[in-house]
Amino acid sequence: MSELRRRGGLEEYTEDRESESTTSGSDAKLDSSSADTVPSVDNTPEVLNKALSGLSSRWRNWWVRGILTLAMISFFFLIIYLGPMVLMMIVLCVQIKCFHEIILIGYNVYHSYHLPWFRTLSWYFLLCANYFFYGETVTDTFFALVQREEPLRILSKYHRFISFALYLAGFCMFVLSLVKKHYRLQFYMFGWTHVTLLIVVTQSHLIIHNLFDGMIWFIVPISCVICNDIMAYMFGFFFGRTPLIKLSPKKTWEGFIGGFFSTVLFGLLLSYMMSGYKYFVCPFEFNNDANSFTVDCEPSELFQQQDYSIPCLAQTILGSESIRLYPFQIHSIALSTFASLISPFGGFFASGFKRAFKIKDFADTIPGHGGIMDRFDCQYLMATFVNVYIASFIRGPNPSKLLQQLLALRVDQQLQIFKSLKANLIQKGVLQNGV
Repeated sequence: MSELRRRGGLEEYTEDRESESTTSGSDAKLDSSSADTVPSVDNTPEVLNKALSGLSSRWRNWWVRGILTLAMISFFFLIIYLGPMVLMMIVLCVQIKCFHEIILIGYNVYHSYHLPWFRTLSWYFLLCANYFFYGETVTDTFFALVQREEPLRILSKYHRFISFALYLAGFCMFVLSLVKKHYRLQFYMFGWTHVTLLIVVTQSHLIIHNLFDGMIWFIVPISCVICNDIMAYMFGFFFGRTPLIKLSPKKTWEGFIGGFFSTVLFGLLLSYMMSGYKYFVCPFEFNNDANSFTVDCEPSELFQQQDYSIPCLAQTILGSESIRLYPFQIHSIALSTFASLISPFGGFFASGFKRAFKIKDFADTIPGHGGIMDRFDCQYLMATFVNVYIASFIRGPNPSKLLQQLLALRVDQQLQIFKSLKANLIQKGVLQNGV
């Protein structure tokens, strides 16, 4: 009997080693520098191809990129006009499409192995991740609405337990789907899915989290990345001579530097225009009295103009000792600097990823631009920075949210907090004893 077990274990071990050998060979082929990058499919509309047929490939690509960029910017203006709720839906759709593009690459790379349940489990884990992150956000941001509705209150109370149970079910399904000869590949795909979730779902959740603090924290960072991308391309196209990085041979130092100065200036101007409108600067909240979602508030000091003294050299040029700015404009310098100096490394990272798998673009969704992920590779890195920046330098305690949570407590708990707060104010001299 023990002999049979040893033989069975040896046979399984041998089969697994053969599978790993095959996988290693496949990896070696992928990493081989001699392999050419697979060209992307040309899905440029026939109308544009005919209109630009007399131009060289360089200028034809320039016009295609330019026209499609203007179309995407126009669409961006439209969804801003439609409001925060539509913006959140668009972010969620973009997240799903980016996840699909990255997972599809993994499926195509290992397509011949027909891994069981790989795509189904990948989408299931995406559902679990979104349920966890967005459930947390809804509970925290719309506390009054959640407490008012019985089903939402139950889901909120046990949210983390439900999230863990959902993930655990997917984990068990993955273990049950393991088959001989494909163990290593299946764990490759398990890791592939989770890294994709970390990059895509987490960052898109941060984008929406930024949106709740005011649309200006959503629009300005995204617009700065778009501006930097456009201006770096324009400066590189017309003046580029010096290569910037080997991962992206077409990127040049001229484009990188030109994009930086253009983005900082653009950020200052855009921040100035948007800071005077409540629609852009007020948080997106649920108004319990009006029973609706609102964007209305008294703008904070961040969006009220102040006088700033300027250096002596600048005084002689401008003919003034001070300049009047919105404090947010000062913060926009930090945002635009990150968008132009650090955020492009998200694009370089994506370029390295594509070169590793010998593909030109993540997909061919947008003519001249590639896939959705090709357009949002820098945006996700930017979203993380903005969220960290707001948490570190901007966001403070929110009295309205704190009051909503206090009102949800039992009466005896409210009285206990009232007595503690009163004693603290008396100790600080704000109130007199006996009041």
